[in-house]
Amino acid sequence: MRDERAFDADAAELPTPAAPSRPSRRIPILDGWRATSILLVLGAHLLPIGPKVLDLNETAGAMGMALFFTLSGFLIVQFLAAGTPLGLFVMKRLARIVPLSWAAMLCLALWHSYGAATVLRNFLFVSNLPPVTFFEGGEHLWSLCVEMQFYMTVSVIVLLLGRRGLYLVPVLALSVTCARIVAGEYISIVTWHRVDEILAGGTVALTYSGWLGERPAEILKKLPVWPFAIALVLCSHPDAGPLQYLRPYAAATLVGASLTGAPAYLQRILESRPMAYVAEVSYALYVIHGVLSHTWLGSGDRIEKYLKRPLLFGATFAIAHLSTFYYEQPITRRVREFGKRRQAAREARSPSGPAEPSRPSV
Repeated sequence: MRDERAFDADAAELPTPAAPSRPSRRIPILDGWRATSILLVLGAHLLPIGPKVLDLNETAGAMGMALFFTLSGFLIVQFLAAGTPLGLFVMKRLARIVPLSWAAMLCLALWHSYGAATVLRNFLFVSNLPPVTFFEGGEHLWSLCVEMQFYMTVSVIVLLLGRRGLYLVPVLALSVTCARIVAGEYISIVTWHRVDEILAGGTVALTYSGWLGERPAEILKKLPVWPFAIALVLCSHPDAGPLQYLRPYAAATLVGASLTGAPAYLQRILESRPMAYVAEVSYALYVIHGVLSHTWLGSGDRIEKYLKRPLLFGATFAIAHLSTFYYEQPITRRVREFGKRRQAAREARSPSGPAEPSRPSV
């Protein structure tokens, strides 16, 4: 059985850059970056990382989310650029995000008393938009709101303009960054001041696939990794000032450069089996750790709280494992199978047979 990792079962399976219609191949290093992103977020939320005066927790959290969003944009744009049917894309995205997030939201909604508007905004993934209204224990789910709003927006673009509409991704990325500069928003949970991190990843996907020309694709392949890793650290520090506007592009270029230029030892780490496992359960880890942090496992003063941390980590990983393999994956597998049957039936009815995806000319 093929592994199901990162964002969904096809998360690290991408078409070759030169020929989008060829069979896809795995890029295991993406699993490593996915694992890195969730480990940074867990560390930022649950552990003291260095002296508080250095603000390393805030730095790690911003880095983790930038990588998280970069991978989302990269993979989603790559799927659509390769010709994934829009209906199948939407079904798979909903099947990947909704079951666990709604289960967590239902628990949180029953835990405390909320008005109907707050409940509706959370379940519709718009609670990160002003006025911000999160469930207690679900504040970290703001990122899923940004994700879902991006999915819907890019789906509408492709629906109206076809795959050529993906050329808007770099334009939108720069537009959102300009909006952040005008508003003075170094970091935000509001979609129109944060989605440039996803769009920057999508821009790298277009570059890697050759949509933006052969020259940019060749340059991307030759970029070194470490300068952009250092740049991501610097751009993620809360005292970096205007450098923080460059965080989306540092994260996206780091991931893009690593696809062909990662040092051997870094590649071995990122493609290791432990990192692959963490990537596979990463979505559940993200959703569950925030919820459990608001239970007894996350309570107490500083000493008591950190004495409980091994229990919190253990419970988070255990529940994430069960959720991934026995709740989420059966759902996503059924949706994929349904989508394949539907696509096969459509192609059987078509007199011209299956459509061959190809990169549109500029």
